[in-house]
Amino acid sequence: MNEAKQQGVLSILMPVYNEAATVERAVRQVLEAKLPLETELVLVDDGSSDGSAEILERLDLPEDAKLIHHDRNLGKGAAVRTALGGATGEFSAIFDADLEYDPHDIGPLLEPLTEGLTNAAFGVRAFDGYTSHSFLFVLGNRGVTLAANVLFNVYLKDLMTCHKVIRTEVFRSLPLQEPGFGIEAEIAARLLQRGERIFELPVHYHARSDEEGKKLTAMDGLRVVRTLVRCRLTPDG
Repeated sequence: MNEAKQQGVLSILMPVYNEAATVERAVRQVLEAKLPLETELVLVDDGSSDGSAEILERLDLPEDAKLIHHDRNLGKGAAVRTALGGATGEFSAIFDADLEYDPHDIGPLLEPLTEGLTNAAFGVRAFDGYTSHSFLFVLGNRGVTLAANVLFNVYLKDLMTCHKVIRTEVFRSLPLQEPGFGIEAEIAARLLQRGERIFELPVHYHARSDEEGKKLTAMDGLRVVRTLVRCRLTPDG
């Protein structure tokens, strides 16, 4: 449902899957964040089974907020595409409901877009010892980032960051089809293939532990590499 674009408005796309412990705080933090543009929040519950959907339904959301439900779990990529379909802002930002990121960092990421310097800005995580999930997690992220840099002859610092701000019309033009976490790599790859220059800026990050609900696995890393290779071989999708 591609609605009319609102100039000077930021659509914040929040995919939610089994985040009952954090989703209410995440929504509150986004709504309370002081950002340079008017915002609209687009929430997509991706078939949660832990009560997240019920929590979202009872939240006192702004009138312009949208809440969309998937009948079953389709994956993060599918949830992001659904949220993007409901976005009306000139710019769109992905913001996960797991509290690993800080919504105040969206402001600096917006600056190069509003200044006309780029159509996409990504947040780069520092991976300090006290904020990282594990050594293997950091190693895996650097490995897939290296793969992207080699395949597309660029120099990105953090391929799998979830903190992304993209001009909505450009975002919608990308041939995205990944259903799961591979959407992060697919977005970057498709932007690069369009000749977009991705600005990277530092953001705050605090990774969850497995016990707290971290969902990424080693298999996701392999899927990311597969996604990068597919994108490299099929530039038109």
